[in-house]
Amino acid sequence: MHIHELTEYLDTYLQVADFKDYAPNGLQVSGKTEIAKIVTGVTACQALIDAAIEQEADAILVHHGYFWKNEPVTLTGMKQKRIRSLLMNDINLLGYHLPLDAHPVVGNNAMLGQLWELEDITPDAKSLVRLGRLASPKPISEFIQTMETTLDRTPLHLLGGPEAVETVAWCSGGAQGYIQQAIDWQADVFISGEVSEQTTHQALESGVHYLAAGHHATERVGVKALGEKLAQEFDLEVIFVDIPNPV
Repeated sequence: MHIHELTEYLDTYLQVADFKDYAPNGLQVSGKTEIAKIVTGVTACQALIDAAIEQEADAILVHHGYFWKNEPVTLTGMKQKRIRSLLMNDINLLGYHLPLDAHPVVGNNAMLGQLWELEDITPDAKSLVRLGRLASPKPISEFIQTMETTLDRTPLHLLGGPEAVETVAWCSGGAQGYIQQAIDWQADVFISGEVSEQTTHQALESGVHYLAAGHHATERVGVKALGEKLAQEFDLEVIFVDIPNPV
């Protein structure tokens, strides 16, 4: 598959043109033109690049790529080493940030809703934050066990809501600042990847449980699902590589 064909397909499928993002979405570093093997992962760190080199991959597809707003534009230090590794091995780097959070089929939030068996009842179809409903109310401890099983991660639980929960709002990654949306929707629980100092007080005083499940853990699912779709749709070998990250 030609790299331009792959990029065009991903840009269209993920509706890149609909997003104003913090980094460029799509092809970020060019490599070889013909693509047969792709390594997918959450972040284009050196460990993932090294794994792709070992796998003799033609491209890397990630959620967190390069060239973020307000980062230094110079190619020095860690950034120079990463890009040098890609260029020396002729590996393409493709990154999709908000489009991969928001996609209704393979997006991080869509996949999390499936894992937790939530019926999506989000009032605003365009909202990055999602609102879901469990088939029946369950103890918050039981819902946390479900999260632990599906994400292989024990979330940080800030107690604030009822003992039995039914409505769950969530947004993958560093979305703790969206807790007010969950409060406005009267959700019993809000889930994101990270947490801030003030989140404790917001949860307790607003009557909502807050679960910080890990930025990395909540964003493995989308890029993995996207890679699986590419393998099904095209004659491509796709390998998901999970680089452990406790955050």
